[in-house]
Amino acid sequence: MTDEELIGCAAKAKRGAYAPYSHFKVGAALLTRSGKVYLGCNVENAAYGECMCAERVALFKAISEGERDFAAIAIVGDNGLCPPCGSCRQVLSEFCKGDMPVILLGEKLERHALSELLPLSFRLEAEK
Repeated sequence: MTDEELIGCAAKAKRGAYAPYSHFKVGAALLTRSGKVYLGCNVENAAYGECMCAERVALFKAISEGERDFAAIAIVGDNGLCPPCGSCRQVLSEFCKGDMPVILLGEKLERHALSELLPLSFRLEAEK
């Protein structure tokens, strides 16, 4: 799948966003190594701490379906470049390799390695 196609999937996901408070809709498309795409959108709540970002929605959907091997994530926001927040970067680093591409749409497509966006991620060894 091309970066442009994955961005298109993220734009489609953004249409499902629930953002009545911020009016800032975000969509994410997470590509697995097997070629499956999981979509996510941001979901707000009147108790702001209970909101969920599009990136984590997509990742948690994939994890809940047994996926563990990811190839790329694309993120599209309402107003230009929309890089993942710090929480999303940390959660992505738990499940995705540091060289995984994070594809963003601003004035043009941008491609960053996850490790570039979160250079010193927190790590623990999970029990197997």
